[in-house]
Amino acid sequence: MAQERRRGAQRPYARMSRVNALLHEVLAEQLARVADVDERLGIATITGVECAPDLKTAIVYFSSLSDELAEALEEHRRTFQNALGSEVRIRRTPTLRFLADPAIAAGDRIEAAIRRSRARDEPR
Repeated sequence: MAQERRRGAQRPYARMSRVNALLHEVLAEQLARVADVDERLGIATITGVECAPDLKTAIVYFSSLSDELAEALEEHRRTFQNALGSEVRIRRTPTLRFLADPAIAAGDRIEAAIRRSRARDEPR
C-alpha cells in the first residue's frame, strides 16, 4: 500500500520541464506582439527555453540568430522579462539570454553531409 501511494505521488513531468514549457509559451506570445512593432523580429522562431534550476537565468533558443535579430532581441529583452514577470507566477523572473539553437546547426551539417554523399554516389 505504501508503494501504491508513492507511485501515485509521482508527477509525469519534472518541475523544470513544466517551467521551461510555460516560459516558452509566454515568450512566443510576447514575441508575436513585439514583432508587430519591430519588423526585425518578424521571422524569429523560438525553438526552446532552458531555465536554470535557481530561476536566475533562462536561455532562449532561436532557429537562427543573425546580428540584426540579436540586436533587436537585446533591445526588447526587458519587455520579454516584464511579460514573464506579469504572466508567470514563479519565485523569480529569470534574466534572459538569447542564443541560436545548436540542434538546428547540427541538423544543417548532417543534411549537407547527406547531400555531399548523394552527389558523390550519383552516376555521371
